[in-house]
Amino acid sequence: MIIRFIFIAALWLVLCYLMIASQPFTPWVAFVLLTSGIVVWVPLYKKYIKNGNKQQ
Repeated sequence: MIIRFIFIAALWLVLCYLMIASQPFTPWVAFVLLTSGIVVWVPLYKKYIKNGNKQQ
């Protein structure tokens, strides 16, 4: 469980780094990073943190 969480987080961070390093930082890049963070982190939070306590 925790390995999947770490792997997805590391992959998202690498992709964010590649996006920032490949082009100048603009408001559009910030918007894309913010929305991708919401798409990635909200489901992970709901699955592993919020509902994780109910499974134990």
